[in-house]
Amino acid sequence: MSPKPYELIPFPTQPPKLERPAGHAQFHPDRLHGTLFLTLTVQTAVHISTGHLALGSDVGVKGIPVLKTMTTTPNGRLKIQGSSLKGAIRAMYEAITNSTLAVMTSRYRNRIPPERHPCRNKEQLCPASRVFGALNWQGLVEFRDAIATSAGSGGGSLPPLYRPRPDQCKAYFQKENGRVIGRKFYYTHRNALQDSSRGTPTQQAIQNTVFKTQIHFKNLTPAELGTLLTVLGQDPKHSMLLKVGGGKPVGLGSLQVTLDKIERPGNLKDRYSRYDPPEADTLEGKRLQAFVQEQIGAAQGYILPEQLKRLAAILSPTALREPPTGVY
Repeated sequence: MSPKPYELIPFPTQPPKLERPAGHAQFHPDRLHGTLFLTLTVQTAVHISTGHLALGSDVGVKGIPVLKTMTTTPNGRLKIQGSSLKGAIRAMYEAITNSTLAVMTSRYRNRIPPERHPCRNKEQLCPASRVFGALNWQGLVEFRDAIATSAGSGGGSLPPLYRPRPDQCKAYFQKENGRVIGRKFYYTHRNALQDSSRGTPTQQAIQNTVFKTQIHFKNLTPAELGTLLTVLGQDPKHSMLLKVGGGKPVGLGSLQVTLDKIERPGNLKDRYSRYDPPEADTLEGKRLQAFVQEQIGAAQGYILPEQLKRLAAILSPTALREPPTGVY
Protein backbone atom coordinates (compact mmCIF):
# COMPACT_ATOMS: atom_id res chain seq x y z
CA MET A 1 0.00 0.00 0.00
CA SER A 2 1.34 3.48 -0.92
CA PRO A 3 1.99 6.12 1.79
CA LYS A 4 -0.96 8.40 2.53
CA PRO A 5 -0.85 11.57 0.35
CA TYR A 6 -2.25 13.69 3.18
CA GLU A 7 -1.73 14.63 6.80
CA LEU A 8 -4.03 15.71 9.63
CA ILE A 9 -3.23 18.93 11.48
CA PRO A 10 -4.56 18.54 15.05
CA PHE A 11 -7.04 21.00 16.49
CA PRO A 12 -5.60 23.35 19.15
CA THR A 13 -6.15 22.21 22.72
CA GLN A 14 -7.62 25.55 23.80
CA PRO A 15 -11.13 26.53 22.62
CA PRO A 16 -11.28 29.44 20.12
CA LYS A 17 -11.63 32.98 21.40
CA LEU A 18 -14.95 34.32 20.09
CA GLU A 19 -15.33 38.05 19.47
CA ARG A 20 -17.69 40.52 17.81
CA PRO A 21 -16.60 41.26 14.20
CA ALA A 22 -15.64 44.75 13.02
CA GLY A 23 -18.78 45.20 10.89
CA HIS A 24 -19.40 46.79 7.49
CA ALA A 25 -21.14 50.03 8.45
CA GLN A 26 -17.97 52.14 8.32
CA PHE A 27 -14.27 52.01 7.50
CA HIS A 28 -12.54 52.07 10.85
CA PRO A 29 -9.52 54.43 10.72
CA ASP A 30 -7.42 52.12 12.89
CA ARG A 31 -7.91 49.12 10.56
CA LEU A 32 -6.65 48.17 7.10
CA HIS A 33 -8.56 48.38 3.81
CA GLY A 34 -7.51 47.78 0.20
CA THR A 35 -6.99 45.28 -2.61
CA LEU A 36 -4.41 42.54 -3.12
CA PHE A 37 -3.43 41.97 -6.78
CA LEU A 38 -2.30 38.38 -7.26
CA THR A 39 -0.75 36.21 -9.96
CA LEU A 40 -1.43 32.48 -9.68
CA THR A 41 0.92 30.21 -11.61
CA VAL A 42 -0.07 26.58 -12.10
CA GLN A 43 2.58 24.19 -10.73
CA THR A 44 0.66 20.96 -11.37
CA ALA A 45 -2.41 20.67 -13.63
CA VAL A 46 -5.62 22.15 -12.21
CA HIS A 47 -9.14 20.84 -12.83
CA ILE A 48 -12.20 22.42 -11.19
CA SER A 49 -15.17 20.68 -12.74
CA THR A 50 -18.38 22.36 -13.90
CA GLY A 51 -20.10 18.96 -13.88
CA HIS A 52 -20.84 19.29 -17.60
CA LEU A 53 -19.55 17.26 -20.53
CA ALA A 54 -18.53 18.75 -23.87
CA LEU A 55 -16.81 17.77 -27.09
CA GLY A 56 -13.09 18.30 -26.86
CA SER A 57 -13.16 20.16 -30.17
CA ASP A 58 -15.73 22.61 -28.75
CA VAL A 59 -13.41 23.70 -25.91
CA GLY A 60 -10.19 23.65 -27.94
CA VAL A 61 -8.77 20.39 -26.60
CA LYS A 62 -7.53 18.13 -29.37
CA GLY A 63 -7.40 14.33 -29.19
CA ILE A 64 -10.18 13.89 -26.57
CA PRO A 65 -13.69 13.28 -27.99
CA VAL A 66 -15.66 14.09 -24.81
CA LEU A 67 -14.47 15.54 -21.50
CA LYS A 68 -15.53 17.19 -18.27
CA THR A 69 -15.17 20.95 -18.59
CA MET A 70 -13.86 23.81 -16.48
CA THR A 71 -15.48 27.24 -16.26
CA THR A 72 -14.38 29.70 -18.94
CA THR A 73 -15.01 33.34 -19.81
CA PRO A 74 -17.06 34.20 -22.93
CA ASN A 75 -13.82 34.59 -24.91
CA GLY A 76 -12.60 31.11 -23.93
CA ARG A 77 -10.18 31.84 -21.11
CA LEU A 78 -10.08 29.42 -18.19
CA LYS A 79 -11.50 30.67 -14.91
CA ILE A 80 -10.97 29.59 -11.30
CA GLN A 81 -14.05 30.63 -9.36
CA GLY A 82 -13.48 33.02 -6.49
CA SER A 83 -15.48 30.66 -4.27
CA SER A 84 -12.97 27.86 -4.92
CA LEU A 85 -10.06 30.11 -3.98
CA LYS A 86 -11.88 31.36 -0.89
CA GLY A 87 -12.58 27.81 0.32
CA ALA A 88 -8.96 26.71 -0.08
CA ILE A 89 -7.55 29.84 1.57
CA ARG A 90 -10.06 29.75 4.42
CA ALA A 91 -9.20 26.14 5.25
CA MET A 92 -5.54 27.12 5.62
CA TYR A 93 -6.42 30.21 7.66
CA GLU A 94 -8.56 28.07 10.00
CA ALA A 95 -5.73 25.58 10.47
CA ILE A 96 -3.13 28.12 11.63
CA THR A 97 -5.47 30.16 13.85
CA ASN A 98 -7.59 28.96 16.73
CA SER A 99 -10.80 28.73 14.69
CA THR A 100 -13.88 26.58 14.29
CA LEU A 101 -14.75 24.61 11.17
CA ALA A 102 -16.66 26.52 8.48
CA VAL A 103 -19.04 23.63 7.71
CA MET A 104 -19.67 20.07 8.83
CA THR A 105 -22.08 17.29 7.97
CA SER A 106 -24.69 16.14 10.47
CA ARG A 107 -23.40 12.57 10.07
CA TYR A 108 -20.19 13.38 11.97
CA ARG A 109 -21.56 16.06 14.29
CA ASN A 110 -21.12 13.95 17.41
CA ARG A 111 -17.53 13.09 16.47
CA ILE A 112 -16.37 16.69 16.03
CA PRO A 113 -15.30 18.49 19.24
CA PRO A 114 -18.14 20.87 20.25
CA GLU A 115 -15.82 23.88 20.34
CA ARG A 116 -15.01 23.26 16.63
CA HIS A 117 -18.63 23.37 15.45
CA PRO A 118 -19.30 26.24 12.98
CA CYS A 119 -20.08 29.65 14.48
CA ARG A 120 -23.82 30.34 14.64
CA ASN A 121 -23.90 33.63 16.57
CA LYS A 122 -22.76 36.53 14.38
CA GLU A 123 -21.85 38.53 17.50
CA GLN A 124 -19.46 35.82 18.72
CA LEU A 125 -17.15 34.64 15.95
CA CYS A 126 -13.84 32.78 15.75
CA PRO A 127 -10.82 34.36 13.96
CA ALA A 128 -11.53 32.74 10.56
CA SER A 129 -15.27 33.48 10.68
CA ARG A 130 -14.65 37.17 11.45
CA VAL A 131 -12.57 37.46 8.27
CA PHE A 132 -14.24 35.01 5.85
CA GLY A 133 -17.83 34.96 7.11
CA ALA A 134 -20.28 32.74 8.95
CA LEU A 135 -24.01 32.22 9.20
CA ASN A 136 -25.64 35.67 8.67
CA TRP A 137 -22.20 37.34 8.51
CA GLN A 138 -20.66 38.31 5.15
CA GLY A 139 -17.03 38.58 6.21
CA LEU A 140 -14.37 41.19 5.48
CA VAL A 141 -12.72 39.78 2.33
CA GLU A 142 -14.11 39.44 -1.20
CA PHE A 143 -12.59 37.16 -3.82
CA ARG A 144 -12.67 37.84 -7.57
CA ASP A 145 -12.61 35.01 -10.08
CA ALA A 146 -9.08 34.23 -11.32
CA ILE A 147 -8.88 34.60 -15.11
CA ALA A 148 -6.18 33.02 -17.29
CA THR A 149 -4.01 35.58 -19.05
CA SER A 150 -4.22 33.72 -22.36
CA ALA A 151 -6.76 31.57 -24.18
CA GLY A 152 -6.49 27.82 -24.45
CA SER A 153 -6.37 24.82 -22.14
CA GLY A 154 -5.12 21.28 -22.03
CA GLY A 155 -6.63 17.89 -21.52
CA GLY A 156 -5.88 15.10 -19.12
CA SER A 157 -7.33 11.96 -17.62
CA LEU A 158 -8.13 12.10 -13.92
CA PRO A 159 -7.42 8.71 -12.26
CA PRO A 160 -10.40 7.07 -10.55
CA LEU A 161 -10.62 8.14 -6.91
CA TYR A 162 -12.80 6.83 -4.10
CA ARG A 163 -14.75 9.11 -1.82
CA PRO A 164 -13.27 9.79 1.64
CA ARG A 165 -14.10 6.96 4.05
CA PRO A 166 -13.27 8.28 7.52
CA ASP A 167 -15.25 5.52 9.23
CA GLN A 168 -12.79 2.98 7.82
CA CYS A 169 -9.64 4.85 8.87
CA LYS A 170 -8.81 4.96 12.59
CA ALA A 171 -6.17 7.61 11.98
CA TYR A 172 -8.92 10.22 11.63
CA PHE A 173 -10.11 9.80 15.24
CA GLN A 174 -8.70 9.99 18.75
CA LYS A 175 -8.41 6.64 20.49
CA GLU A 176 -9.67 7.85 23.87
CA ASN A 177 -12.95 9.47 22.78
CA GLY A 178 -13.45 8.71 19.08
CA ARG A 179 -13.50 12.38 18.09
CA VAL A 180 -11.95 13.84 14.94
CA ILE A 181 -8.25 14.69 15.35
CA GLY A 182 -8.00 17.71 13.08
CA ARG A 183 -8.05 19.15 9.58
CA LYS A 184 -6.89 17.20 6.52
CA PHE A 185 -4.50 18.63 3.90
CA TYR A 186 -2.99 16.93 0.84
CA TYR A 187 0.74 17.18 0.16
CA THR A 188 2.16 19.14 -2.74
CA HIS A 189 3.54 16.88 -5.46
CA ARG A 190 6.19 17.09 -8.14
CA ASN A 191 3.75 16.23 -10.92
CA ALA A 192 0.11 15.36 -11.49
CA LEU A 193 -0.72 11.74 -12.14
CA GLN A 194 -2.80 11.00 -15.25
CA ASP A 195 -4.48 7.70 -16.18
CA SER A 196 -5.35 7.51 -19.87
CA SER A 197 -6.69 3.93 -19.72
CA ARG A 198 -9.23 4.11 -16.85
CA GLY A 199 -9.37 7.78 -15.95
CA THR A 200 -12.00 10.48 -16.55
CA PRO A 201 -11.14 12.81 -19.47
CA THR A 202 -10.99 16.38 -18.16
CA GLN A 203 -10.23 19.89 -19.35
CA GLN A 204 -7.25 21.16 -17.33
CA ALA A 205 -5.17 24.26 -16.78
CA ILE A 206 -1.77 22.86 -17.66
CA GLN A 207 1.51 23.59 -15.88
CA ASN A 208 2.70 27.23 -16.08
CA THR A 209 -0.74 28.59 -16.97
CA VAL A 210 -1.01 32.04 -15.39
CA PHE A 211 -4.13 33.47 -13.73
CA LYS A 212 -4.78 36.97 -12.40
CA THR A 213 -7.12 37.78 -9.52
CA GLN A 214 -7.83 40.26 -6.73
CA ILE A 215 -8.85 40.05 -3.08
CA HIS A 216 -10.58 43.08 -1.56
CA PHE A 217 -10.26 43.54 2.20
CA LYS A 218 -11.64 46.02 4.72
CA ASN A 219 -11.55 46.57 8.47
CA LEU A 220 -8.81 43.98 9.01
CA THR A 221 -6.36 44.27 11.86
CA PRO A 222 -2.65 44.01 10.96
CA ALA A 223 -2.62 40.52 12.51
CA GLU A 224 -5.57 39.39 10.36
CA LEU A 225 -4.01 40.75 7.16
CA GLY A 226 -0.63 39.29 8.15
CA THR A 227 -2.23 35.88 8.59
CA LEU A 228 -3.92 36.14 5.18
CA LEU A 229 -0.58 37.07 3.57
CA THR A 230 1.08 34.12 5.34
CA VAL A 231 -1.55 31.75 3.93
CA LEU A 232 -0.85 33.20 0.49
CA GLY A 233 2.77 32.09 0.87
CA GLN A 234 4.28 35.56 1.38
CA ASP A 235 6.20 34.66 4.55
CA PRO A 236 9.67 33.64 3.29
CA LYS A 237 10.14 31.46 6.38
CA HIS A 238 6.96 29.50 5.62
CA SER A 239 6.45 29.41 1.84
CA MET A 240 3.33 27.51 0.77
CA LEU A 241 1.42 26.57 -2.37
CA LEU A 242 -2.37 26.63 -2.68
CA LYS A 243 -4.19 23.37 -3.47
CA VAL A 244 -7.48 23.72 -5.33
CA GLY A 245 -9.90 21.64 -7.35
CA GLY A 246 -10.16 17.90 -7.98
CA GLY A 247 -7.45 15.28 -8.00
CA LYS A 248 -5.48 16.65 -5.05
CA PRO A 249 -4.56 13.13 -3.80
CA VAL A 250 -2.79 12.38 -7.11
CA GLY A 251 -0.96 15.68 -7.40
CA LEU A 252 -3.33 18.02 -9.21
CA GLY A 253 -4.21 21.54 -8.12
CA SER A 254 -1.01 23.26 -6.94
CA LEU A 255 -0.79 27.03 -7.46
CA GLN A 256 2.10 29.41 -6.71
CA VAL A 257 0.90 32.84 -5.52
CA THR A 258 2.79 36.04 -6.37
CA LEU A 259 1.70 39.31 -4.75
CA ASP A 260 2.07 41.96 -7.48
CA LYS A 261 0.90 45.03 -5.57
CA ILE A 262 -1.49 46.32 -2.92
CA GLU A 263 -3.78 49.27 -3.51
CA ARG A 264 -4.97 51.14 -0.44
CA PRO A 265 -7.30 54.16 -0.47
CA GLY A 266 -5.16 57.25 0.11
CA ASN A 267 -7.92 59.20 1.83
CA LEU A 268 -11.15 57.46 2.82
CA LYS A 269 -13.13 60.71 3.11
CA ASP A 270 -12.13 61.80 -0.41
CA ARG A 271 -12.79 58.29 -1.73
CA TYR A 272 -16.48 58.40 -0.83
CA SER A 273 -17.27 62.12 -1.03
CA ARG A 274 -16.26 62.75 -4.70
CA TYR A 275 -17.60 61.57 -8.04
CA ASP A 276 -14.04 61.07 -9.25
CA PRO A 277 -12.27 58.90 -6.68
CA PRO A 278 -8.67 59.95 -5.90
CA GLU A 279 -5.81 57.74 -6.93
CA ALA A 280 -5.15 54.90 -4.55
CA ASP A 281 -1.91 54.54 -2.67
CA THR A 282 -0.19 51.72 -4.53
CA LEU A 283 2.46 49.65 -2.80
CA GLU A 284 4.98 47.93 -5.07
CA GLY A 285 8.60 46.83 -4.94
CA LYS A 286 10.44 47.58 -1.68
CA ARG A 287 7.48 49.48 -0.17
CA LEU A 288 5.30 46.45 -0.78
CA GLN A 289 7.82 44.06 0.77
CA ALA A 290 8.25 46.29 3.82
CA PHE A 291 4.48 46.53 4.30
CA VAL A 292 4.00 42.76 3.91
CA GLN A 293 6.72 41.95 6.43
CA GLU A 294 5.26 44.47 8.89
CA GLN A 295 1.84 42.78 8.74
CA ILE A 296 3.33 39.28 8.98
CA GLY A 297 5.26 40.44 12.03
CA ALA A 298 2.01 41.67 13.57
CA ALA A 299 0.55 38.18 13.15
CA GLN A 300 3.12 36.64 15.51
CA GLY A 301 1.18 35.49 18.55
CA TYR A 302 -2.02 35.39 16.51
CA ILE A 303 -0.86 32.48 14.34
CA LEU A 304 -0.35 29.13 16.06
CA PRO A 305 3.36 28.38 15.43
CA GLU A 306 3.17 24.57 15.54
CA GLN A 307 0.17 24.46 13.19
CA LEU A 308 1.92 26.87 10.81
CA LYS A 309 5.08 24.77 10.82
CA ARG A 310 3.14 21.60 9.98
CA LEU A 311 1.00 23.24 7.29
CA ALA A 312 4.06 24.79 5.62
CA ALA A 313 5.74 21.37 5.56
CA ILE A 314 2.69 19.79 3.87
CA LEU A 315 2.29 22.56 1.28
CA SER A 316 5.97 23.30 0.72
CA PRO A 317 6.91 24.42 -2.83
CA THR A 318 10.35 22.81 -2.48
CA ALA A 319 9.82 19.54 -0.55
CA LEU A 320 7.68 18.00 -3.29
CA ARG A 321 6.58 14.35 -3.27
CA GLU A 322 5.65 11.78 -5.85
CA PRO A 323 1.89 11.11 -6.16
CA PRO A 324 0.72 7.61 -5.14
CA THR A 325 0.34 5.26 -8.10
CA GLY A 326 -1.67 2.59 -6.34
CA VAL A 327 -3.97 2.08 -3.38
CA TYR A 328 -3.19 4.27 -0.39
